[in-house]
This record gives sequence, structure tokens and C-alpha cells, in this order.
Amino acid sequence: MEKRPFAELGISPELLKAVNKMGFEEASPIQTAVIPLLLEGRDVVGQSATGSGKTAAFGIPIVECIDTAVRKVQALILCPTRELAVQVAEEIAKLAFFKKGVREVPIYGGQSYERQFRALEGGAQIVIGTPGRVMDHMERGTLKLDSLKLVALDEADRMLDMGFRDDIERILSATPAEGRQSLFFSATMPPPIKQMIQRYTKDPAWVKIEALAQNAPKVDQVYFEVDRRSKVEALTRLIDINDFRYGIIFCATKIMVDELAEILSSRGYAVDRLHGDITQGQRNKVMEKFKRRGFEFLVATDVAARGLDVDDLEVVFNYDLPNDAEDYTHRVGRTGRAGRTGKAFTFVSGREIYGLQNMIRYARLPLRRERVPSLDQVEEARESVFFEKLRATLDGKQFRPQDRIIDRLLEQGYASADIASALIHLLQGGQPGTPVADGAETSLPAPKVSRPYDDETIPPRVVPVPAPAPVAKPAAHKPAAKFAAPAAKAESASAASETTRPIKQKYDRVSRTGREPGYTTLYLNIGRKHLVTPADIVGKVAGVTRLPAAVVGAMDIHQRHTLVDVASDQADLIVKKMEGIRVKNVALSPALATDAHRAEPQD
Repeated sequence: MEKRPFAELGISPELLKAVNKMGFEEASPIQTAVIPLLLEGRDVVGQSATGSGKTAAFGIPIVECIDTAVRKVQALILCPTRELAVQVAEEIAKLAFFKKGVREVPIYGGQSYERQFRALEGGAQIVIGTPGRVMDHMERGTLKLDSLKLVALDEADRMLDMGFRDDIERILSATPAEGRQSLFFSATMPPPIKQMIQRYTKDPAWVKIEALAQNAPKVDQVYFEVDRRSKVEALTRLIDINDFRYGIIFCATKIMVDELAEILSSRGYAVDRLHGDITQGQRNKVMEKFKRRGFEFLVATDVAARGLDVDDLEVVFNYDLPNDAEDYTHRVGRTGRAGRTGKAFTFVSGREIYGLQNMIRYARLPLRRERVPSLDQVEEARESVFFEKLRATLDGKQFRPQDRIIDRLLEQGYASADIASALIHLLQGGQPGTPVADGAETSLPAPKVSRPYDDETIPPRVVPVPAPAPVAKPAAHKPAAKFAAPAAKAESASAASETTRPIKQKYDRVSRTGREPGYTTLYLNIGRKHLVTPADIVGKVAGVTRLPAAVVGAMDIHQRHTLVDVASDQADLIVKKMEGIRVKNVALSPALATDAHRAEPQD
């Protein structure tokens, strides 16, 4: 479908000025088709994917139809989630910026009723809300729809999936039958949606925009077949080789979100999480921080796939395969928006490949298969990044000359190439007096700090083990030795073992707990031996204490015990509530961590 400039769509100068201020010059296909129809007073049914600009498609006509002299609700927009309601409200506010007297209010669960009462009593003409909260206000008599001119359902199919059908029908039945426009936006058209359209619209205009035509050219979509246990390694390799700094990682479950966020955080990536168990206040904080790039990657469930108002995402990872093609489209629609390009990577394991192939055939998804980059490719990419930074510094003269030090080294007979190599060696974290063996490959420092993680399914980085010292030839065997005391035999065997086998080198695990102000470290008598994960502990604390998961901070899971940071003001309550609670069939005996607890062996 063709695109047209906004100036040709018949919108007022105030709206045109607002659209220009938002940086848009040309309307998207869905906007080009829907805006003129709504301005004519027609009912409209639209099928369009996430990221196509449908919010402005109904937002512009809604703002146009508002009579600023009337302080009553004139437009109602129903959304499936709180996040989407907030996003739509923000878009409406931008569109109404130059039309003085237009007021909008989002109403949704999790927000104070008093604030919403004040906004409705103050004469808000546009209400954007979730069906449940809209019904609450209607029953309380604080939301009156007798002056309604237009009602819009955004993502109607998702609202039905979430069980809002009865609420929607009651809301639509309460709207004026005459003089009211209806707009349905839905990615799919199941029979219940068609029944509602037939019942609550009059001769609607149908507009369908193919998802393939909108999203395929803008998003590079790739899938990888990986073993389930290797997903983390594949994910981090792709992040490192492409040097991604801003993206979303989608998981299927809340537990997986918590676990993956903990793993990535322990490996040095700046991440936060978003799922249904997080309180609305915490969600708002996470999203505000993500919008201003306060961290690199958001790990989320599909609750975040709809209504996220985030631009400039570099990449979307489908860590777990979505349920269907519609969910896939909504996930991928977070990147490559408004004419920009983006990347979408999907991981499939085992029989999931058949589900993905069905989605590709059904929705004509433009996915191609690739292999996960090897360690050599990742290393080569890091070298290229370092090389380009070094070259840019040299070309731009963005450094302070160090002629005096260099001249002193040259005067002492050192070659210039050796001086440069030594400097790079130090930049890589090397120490003086520890040369790399001949033929060994050097590796540039990774862009992320890779710290050891307690999950043994994640392949650790290889640490060179020094060759064992030459072992002295054992003494000749004496027959009398077999009559030696058991203790002596044990000591002899132990000594022989120590001299004949190289000592296994272990990682120096850097403690993550006890570092953040405002947090107190607790000791738990459960560890890796019991197969406990960070998600088990976070979920149990949140479930038993009814506190938000955010009260749990950093965590060190050792072989037989765990140290975990919790908010200091809740530490005593958590210790009291968690006493005797069973995790992995172990009765917990939590306590405030002491120096003796911290000194317990890690393995």
C-alpha cells in the first residue's frame, strides 16, 4: 500500500505541526489508509502488526474530533496491558501538544485511584485504559460515557486472549449507539472478534496491511539451532561479535527471566528484568532506566512484548521460541521501527525446529539459518574492534605524545615494534615478566568483564595451567611396606598422589555480595550440591514474604551454602519468614552472614 505525506491526509495545522515536531514526514501504510476514513466518520477495522504506526493512525483522528469546550469523556481507547496504555497516552499527549485544551488520562490497575479520580473530575476528554480498570470506574460512577464520540480497541485479539471479552462487551454496550465511531485493531481476526465487529460497528471499512511487507526489509531475522544447555554461550558470543549495546532478550517463563538475568549479570553484562511478578512501580522504574540506556539488555517475558515505547533497539533475542507467529511478530516488532534497521536472533532446540518451520510457512517469515560464531570468530571480532579504535586514535591524534618515554626506550636498544607489542600486552591485562609462550595466540580483552558463574553448564573461559614440576623417580618398592599402619599408608598414598598428579587449578571466585550499600548479606544452608538456582531463591523469598523480587540483590552460590544480599530494612523479616521453609527438599536455617560464614569453603 502506498505512503503519503501527512499534509495530504486532511489533518489540521495543529496536528500537522505536532507530527512534524515528532520527526515524521511521511505516513506509514496503515496511517495513510485509516486516518482519512476516520476523519470521514466511518467505522474501521484494521489488521496491522506491532511497530507499524497504528497508534498515530487512530490517535490523530481522535485528537481532531475532540471539542475542547466540552469537559467530558469523548474518546475511549481500550488496551490489553498497562504498558501499552501508558505508551498510547504518551503518544496522544504529543499529538495534542499544539491543540490547547485537550486532556488525556491513562487508567490502569496498579496506579492510585485518587490520581485517576482527579483527572476524570478535571475534565479529561480522552481516556486510555485497560478493560478491568475501565469497568471499575464505570461501576463507581466516575467514568461516564454518554458524550462518547469514538471508541477504539487496540490489539483486540490480545485482550480476548487475556479473558477480557465479557468486560469489553459490557463497556461497548454502555456506549451511545448513535453518533459513535468504532475502531478495531487486531493482528488476527478470530471468530469472537468478527462477532463483536458485526455487533458493534456499522458498515466498517476493512484495512489490512501485510506484516511481511512492513517488517521484513527492516529487520534482519536469523535463527540458530543450539543445544538448550549452550544457549547462554551462543547468546554471549552473538552479543560480543556484533558489539551490541542495546536490546531485549525474550524468555518464555518468569523463572527463566530471573535465571538468565542473573547469569548475564554475573558475566559482566548490564541487564535488568521485566515480568508479571514485578510490581507496577518497579516496572516503571525499570522502563524509565531502559529508555535512558541505564543498562544494556532487558530480559523479559511476553508481557513486555506489547506496548514497549523504546526506540533505537539494536537487537531482539528470542532466547525461547514464542508460542506462535503473532507473538514472534510482536517481539521482533520492537526493533527496526519507523524506518530504522534492526536484527532479530532466535534460538531453537531439539523439536522446536518443527514449530519454527510451521511459523515460517504460515506467516511467511523471512528467517534464515546460520551457525553460532566460533570462539576464533569472536576473538577476531574483538581484535578488529581494538584495531579500529587504535587506528581512529592515531588518525585523530587523540592522544598525548609520550616522546620522552619512547626515546628513553629506543636509546636502550629496544625496537619500536617490541615497544608497541609490550604496550598492547599490558593493555590486555598482562603482567610484566609473564611473556606469552612462542606460538600461543594472544587474545584482546573482551568488551564485557567475564566473571565465573556457579552454573556448571556454562563453559568457563580457559585458564592456562602451568606445567607441573618434574617429579622425582619414586623409591624402589619394599615388601615391608604392605605391613605399614593404615594411617601411614594413607599419608604415603596422599603424598604420592600429590607428587604424581598436577594440582587442578580453580577459579578465584570474586564475591559479589556485601558490596552494595543498603543491602545486608544473609547465609542460607543450601548450595550447588542441592541444584539450587538464583531463580529458586528469588522466587521463594518473594513468594513466602510477599515482598517484591527487587529486595533480593547479588548472590554467591557455593557448593554447600549460599550468600545472598537483601534490602537491609527487610533482612530481619526475611530471616524470620524463611526459617524452616523447604527449598529443594532442604529446610532453610537463614541467618545474618558472619565472618565465619564467609570463611566457609566455596567448593
